[in-house]
Amino acid sequence: MSAAILALALWLGLWALNVWLATGPLSNRIWARMAVPLLFGITILILWEIAVRALQVPLVILPPPSQIGARFAESLPLLWGDFVQTILRGALSGYAIGCGAAFLTAIAVDRFVFLQRGLLPLASFMAALPIVGTAPILVMWFGFDWQSKAAVVVVMVFFPMLVNTVAGLAETSAMQRDLMKSWGAGYWQGLVKLRLPAAMPFIFNGLKICTTLALIGAIVAEFFGSPTLGLGFRITTSVGQLALDMVWAAILVAALAGTGFYGLVALIERGVTFWHPSQRG
Repeated sequence: MSAAILALALWLGLWALNVWLATGPLSNRIWARMAVPLLFGITILILWEIAVRALQVPLVILPPPSQIGARFAESLPLLWGDFVQTILRGALSGYAIGCGAAFLTAIAVDRFVFLQRGLLPLASFMAALPIVGTAPILVMWFGFDWQSKAAVVVVMVFFPMLVNTVAGLAETSAMQRDLMKSWGAGYWQGLVKLRLPAAMPFIFNGLKICTTLALIGAIVAEFFGSPTLGLGFRITTSVGQLALDMVWAAILVAALAGTGFYGLVALIERGVTFWHPSQRG
Protein backbone atom coordinates (compact mmCIF):
# COMPACT_ATOMS: atom_id res chain seq x y z
CA MET A 1 0.00 0.00 0.00
CA SER A 2 2.80 2.42 0.89
CA ALA A 3 4.52 1.74 -2.46
CA ALA A 4 1.27 2.42 -4.30
CA ILE A 5 0.77 5.69 -2.43
CA LEU A 6 4.38 6.72 -3.14
CA ALA A 7 4.00 5.89 -6.84
CA LEU A 8 0.72 7.81 -7.07
CA ALA A 9 2.15 10.87 -5.31
CA LEU A 10 5.26 10.80 -7.51
CA TRP A 11 3.17 10.45 -10.66
CA LEU A 12 0.90 13.36 -9.70
CA GLY A 13 3.86 15.58 -8.82
CA LEU A 14 5.76 14.92 -12.02
CA TRP A 15 2.55 15.21 -14.04
CA ALA A 16 1.89 18.66 -12.57
CA LEU A 17 5.49 19.69 -13.30
CA ASN A 18 5.16 18.49 -16.90
CA VAL A 19 1.91 20.39 -17.39
CA TRP A 20 3.46 23.56 -15.99
CA LEU A 21 6.53 23.27 -18.25
CA ALA A 22 4.41 22.53 -21.32
CA THR A 23 1.75 25.24 -20.84
CA GLY A 24 3.26 27.72 -18.39
CA PRO A 25 5.18 30.95 -18.98
CA LEU A 26 8.39 29.04 -19.72
CA SER A 27 6.87 26.78 -22.38
CA ASN A 28 8.62 28.60 -25.24
CA ARG A 29 12.09 28.08 -23.79
CA ILE A 30 14.23 25.47 -25.53
CA TRP A 31 15.26 23.82 -22.27
CA ALA A 32 11.59 23.55 -21.22
CA ARG A 33 10.68 21.81 -24.48
CA MET A 34 13.49 19.33 -23.92
CA ALA A 35 12.63 18.84 -20.26
CA VAL A 36 9.02 17.78 -20.90
CA PRO A 37 9.75 14.50 -22.76
CA LEU A 38 12.74 13.86 -20.49
CA LEU A 39 10.63 14.16 -17.34
CA PHE A 40 7.90 12.07 -18.91
CA GLY A 41 10.38 9.30 -19.63
CA ILE A 42 11.87 9.50 -16.14
CA THR A 43 8.37 9.27 -14.69
CA ILE A 44 7.65 6.08 -16.61
CA LEU A 45 10.96 4.52 -15.54
CA ILE A 46 10.43 5.36 -11.86
CA LEU A 47 6.88 4.01 -11.86
CA TRP A 48 8.11 0.90 -13.68
CA GLU A 49 10.80 0.36 -11.02
CA ILE A 50 8.38 0.84 -8.12
CA ALA A 51 5.67 -1.36 -9.64
CA VAL A 52 8.01 -4.27 -10.46
CA ARG A 53 9.60 -4.28 -7.02
CA ALA A 54 6.38 -3.68 -5.09
CA LEU A 55 4.47 -6.40 -6.92
CA GLN A 56 7.52 -8.72 -6.89
CA VAL A 57 7.25 -9.40 -10.61
CA PRO A 58 9.60 -12.29 -11.60
CA LEU A 59 12.70 -11.15 -13.45
CA VAL A 60 11.98 -13.56 -16.32
CA ILE A 61 8.76 -11.64 -16.99
CA LEU A 62 9.78 -8.01 -16.52
CA PRO A 63 13.08 -6.88 -14.97
CA PRO A 64 13.29 -3.43 -13.33
CA PRO A 65 14.95 -0.56 -15.25
CA SER A 66 17.85 -0.51 -12.77
CA GLN A 67 18.78 -4.09 -13.63
CA ILE A 68 18.42 -3.39 -17.36
CA GLY A 69 20.69 -0.36 -17.00
CA ALA A 70 23.27 -2.40 -15.11
CA ARG A 71 23.27 -5.12 -17.75
CA PHE A 72 23.51 -2.46 -20.48
CA ALA A 73 26.54 -0.87 -18.80
CA GLU A 74 28.40 -4.13 -18.24
CA SER A 75 27.66 -5.41 -21.77
CA LEU A 76 28.72 -2.31 -23.72
CA PRO A 77 31.51 -4.03 -25.72
CA LEU A 78 29.15 -6.85 -26.72
CA LEU A 79 26.30 -4.48 -27.57
CA TRP A 80 28.66 -2.26 -29.56
CA GLY A 81 29.52 -5.22 -31.80
CA ASP A 82 25.80 -5.92 -32.21
CA PHE A 83 25.22 -2.25 -33.05
CA VAL A 84 27.92 -2.24 -35.73
CA GLN A 85 26.63 -5.46 -37.30
CA THR A 86 22.91 -4.60 -37.32
CA ILE A 87 22.76 -0.81 -37.58
CA LEU A 88 25.91 0.33 -39.35
CA ARG A 89 26.28 -2.60 -41.73
CA GLY A 90 22.78 -3.94 -42.28
CA ALA A 91 20.37 -1.08 -41.66
CA LEU A 92 22.37 1.90 -42.96
CA SER A 93 23.65 0.20 -46.09
CA GLY A 94 20.17 -1.07 -46.98
CA TYR A 95 18.71 2.34 -46.17
CA ALA A 96 21.14 4.12 -48.49
CA ILE A 97 20.69 1.62 -51.33
CA GLY A 98 16.90 1.39 -51.00
CA CYS A 99 16.21 5.11 -50.66
CA GLY A 100 18.68 5.96 -53.42
CA ALA A 101 17.15 3.43 -55.80
CA ALA A 102 13.63 4.63 -54.93
CA PHE A 103 14.61 8.25 -55.61
CA LEU A 104 16.06 7.41 -59.05
CA THR A 105 13.04 5.25 -59.85
CA ALA A 106 10.72 8.13 -58.90
CA ILE A 107 12.56 10.38 -61.34
CA ALA A 108 12.08 7.77 -64.07
CA VAL A 109 8.39 7.37 -63.18
CA ASP A 110 7.96 11.13 -63.34
CA ARG A 111 9.79 11.36 -66.67
CA PHE A 112 8.03 8.48 -68.39
CA VAL A 113 4.29 8.42 -67.75
CA PHE A 114 3.79 4.78 -68.78
CA LEU A 115 5.88 3.70 -65.77
CA GLN A 116 3.24 5.12 -63.43
CA ARG A 117 0.80 2.47 -64.68
CA GLY A 118 3.26 -0.39 -64.90
CA LEU A 119 5.81 0.12 -62.12
CA LEU A 120 3.84 1.68 -59.26
CA PRO A 121 1.32 -1.21 -58.97
CA LEU A 122 4.23 -3.66 -58.95
CA ALA A 123 5.98 -1.67 -56.23
CA SER A 124 2.76 -1.64 -54.24
CA PHE A 125 2.55 -5.42 -54.57
CA MET A 126 6.12 -5.79 -53.28
CA ALA A 127 5.38 -3.52 -50.33
CA ALA A 128 2.44 -5.73 -49.36
CA LEU A 129 4.65 -8.84 -49.05
CA PRO A 130 5.04 -9.83 -45.36
CA ILE A 131 8.55 -9.30 -44.07
CA VAL A 132 8.47 -12.60 -42.14
CA GLY A 133 7.93 -14.35 -45.46
CA THR A 134 10.51 -12.53 -47.58
CA ALA A 135 13.27 -12.32 -44.96
CA PRO A 136 14.08 -16.08 -44.89
CA ILE A 137 14.21 -16.15 -48.70
CA LEU A 138 16.60 -13.19 -48.87
CA VAL A 139 18.75 -14.72 -46.12
CA MET A 140 19.06 -17.89 -48.19
CA TRP A 141 19.90 -15.86 -51.31
CA PHE A 142 22.47 -13.49 -49.82
CA GLY A 143 23.87 -15.52 -46.93
CA PHE A 144 23.81 -15.09 -43.18
CA ASP A 145 25.98 -11.97 -42.95
CA TRP A 146 24.90 -8.32 -43.14
CA GLN A 147 24.27 -8.41 -46.91
CA SER A 148 21.01 -10.34 -46.51
CA LYS A 149 19.85 -7.89 -43.82
CA ALA A 150 20.61 -4.99 -46.14
CA ALA A 151 18.56 -6.70 -48.85
CA VAL A 152 15.59 -6.98 -46.49
CA VAL A 153 15.93 -3.30 -45.62
CA VAL A 154 16.01 -2.37 -49.31
CA VAL A 155 12.70 -4.18 -49.85
CA MET A 156 11.13 -2.46 -46.83
CA VAL A 157 12.19 1.12 -47.55
CA PHE A 158 11.86 1.16 -51.34
CA PHE A 159 8.10 1.61 -51.65
CA PRO A 160 7.54 4.32 -48.97
CA MET A 161 10.40 6.35 -50.40
CA LEU A 162 9.15 5.89 -53.97
CA VAL A 163 5.57 6.94 -53.15
CA ASN A 164 6.63 10.04 -51.20
CA THR A 165 9.06 11.16 -53.88
CA VAL A 166 6.53 10.69 -56.70
CA ALA A 167 3.94 12.64 -54.69
CA GLY A 168 6.45 15.40 -54.04
CA LEU A 169 7.38 15.74 -57.70
CA ALA A 170 3.69 16.24 -58.49
CA GLU A 171 3.33 18.98 -55.86
CA THR A 172 3.98 21.94 -58.17
CA SER A 173 1.01 23.43 -59.99
CA ALA A 174 0.51 23.43 -63.76
CA MET A 175 0.86 27.22 -63.76
CA GLN A 176 4.31 27.01 -62.17
CA ARG A 177 5.46 24.40 -64.67
CA ASP A 178 4.08 26.39 -67.59
CA LEU A 179 5.90 29.46 -66.31
CA MET A 180 9.19 27.55 -66.32
CA LYS A 181 8.52 26.44 -69.89
CA SER A 182 7.75 30.00 -70.94
CA TRP A 183 11.21 30.94 -69.71
CA GLY A 184 12.72 28.29 -71.98
CA ALA A 185 13.46 25.74 -69.26
CA GLY A 186 13.62 22.11 -70.33
CA TYR A 187 12.52 19.11 -68.29
CA TRP A 188 15.74 18.73 -66.32
CA GLN A 189 16.04 22.45 -65.60
CA GLY A 190 12.46 22.53 -64.34
CA LEU A 191 13.14 19.42 -62.27
CA VAL A 192 16.27 20.76 -60.58
CA LYS A 193 15.20 24.37 -60.10
CA LEU A 194 11.48 24.00 -59.36
CA ARG A 195 10.12 20.55 -58.74
CA LEU A 196 12.86 18.98 -56.62
CA PRO A 197 12.96 21.90 -54.16
CA ALA A 198 9.17 21.75 -53.87
CA ALA A 199 9.35 17.98 -53.33
CA MET A 200 11.87 18.17 -50.49
CA PRO A 201 9.28 18.05 -47.66
CA PHE A 202 7.82 14.88 -49.19
CA ILE A 203 11.25 13.36 -49.77
CA PHE A 204 12.30 13.96 -46.18
CA ASN A 205 9.01 12.60 -44.96
CA GLY A 206 9.83 9.38 -46.79
CA LEU A 207 13.37 9.39 -45.40
CA LYS A 208 12.08 9.76 -41.84
CA ILE A 209 9.57 6.94 -42.27
CA CYS A 210 12.29 4.71 -43.66
CA THR A 211 14.61 5.26 -40.67
CA THR A 212 12.38 3.14 -38.44
CA LEU A 213 11.58 0.63 -41.20
CA ALA A 214 15.30 0.08 -41.82
CA LEU A 215 15.97 -0.80 -38.18
CA ILE A 216 12.95 -3.09 -37.99
CA GLY A 217 13.92 -4.88 -41.21
CA ALA A 218 17.54 -5.43 -40.16
CA ILE A 219 16.58 -6.79 -36.72
CA VAL A 220 13.78 -9.03 -37.99
CA ALA A 221 16.04 -10.45 -40.72
CA GLU A 222 18.51 -11.57 -38.05
CA PHE A 223 15.82 -13.75 -36.50
CA PHE A 224 16.15 -16.05 -39.53
CA GLY A 225 19.91 -16.39 -39.62
CA SER A 226 22.87 -14.35 -38.46
CA PRO A 227 26.50 -14.64 -37.37
CA THR A 228 27.09 -14.78 -33.64
CA LEU A 229 26.40 -11.08 -33.24
CA GLY A 230 23.69 -8.57 -34.05
CA LEU A 231 20.74 -7.13 -32.15
CA GLY A 232 18.27 -9.64 -33.59
CA PHE A 233 20.61 -12.52 -32.76
CA ARG A 234 21.12 -11.14 -29.25
CA ILE A 235 17.38 -10.87 -28.64
CA THR A 236 16.58 -14.41 -29.82
CA THR A 237 19.43 -16.07 -27.93
CA SER A 238 18.74 -14.10 -24.74
CA VAL A 239 15.06 -15.03 -24.85
CA GLY A 240 16.07 -18.69 -25.11
CA GLN A 241 18.30 -18.23 -22.04
CA LEU A 242 15.54 -16.33 -20.15
CA ALA A 243 17.95 -13.39 -19.83
CA LEU A 244 15.26 -10.74 -20.16
CA ASP A 245 17.56 -7.99 -18.91
CA MET A 246 19.83 -8.56 -21.93
CA VAL A 247 16.80 -8.59 -24.23
CA TRP A 248 15.76 -5.18 -22.92
CA ALA A 249 19.36 -3.92 -23.17
CA ALA A 250 19.40 -4.86 -26.87
CA ILE A 251 16.00 -3.20 -27.32
CA LEU A 252 17.44 -0.09 -25.65
CA VAL A 253 20.31 -0.01 -28.14
CA ALA A 254 17.85 -0.27 -31.04
CA ALA A 255 15.63 2.46 -29.57
CA LEU A 256 18.55 4.84 -29.03
CA ALA A 257 19.89 4.17 -32.52
CA GLY A 258 16.47 4.71 -34.08
CA THR A 259 15.89 7.93 -32.17
CA GLY A 260 19.29 9.29 -33.10
CA PHE A 261 18.90 8.28 -36.76
CA TYR A 262 15.47 9.90 -37.00
CA GLY A 263 16.71 13.04 -35.23
CA LEU A 264 19.66 13.35 -37.62
CA VAL A 265 17.40 13.16 -40.68
CA ALA A 266 14.98 15.66 -39.09
CA LEU A 267 17.88 18.03 -38.38
CA ILE A 268 19.05 17.84 -41.99
CA GLU A 269 15.47 18.42 -43.12
CA ARG A 270 15.25 21.55 -41.00
CA GLY A 271 18.34 22.96 -42.71
CA VAL A 272 17.25 22.03 -46.24
CA THR A 273 13.55 22.98 -46.00
CA PHE A 274 13.89 26.03 -43.76
CA TRP A 275 11.53 27.89 -46.09
CA HIS A 276 8.66 25.47 -45.57
CA PRO A 277 5.82 26.51 -43.19
CA SER A 278 6.29 23.32 -41.14
CA GLN A 279 9.77 24.51 -40.09
CA ARG A 280 8.67 27.90 -38.82
CA GLY A 281 8.00 28.79 -35.22
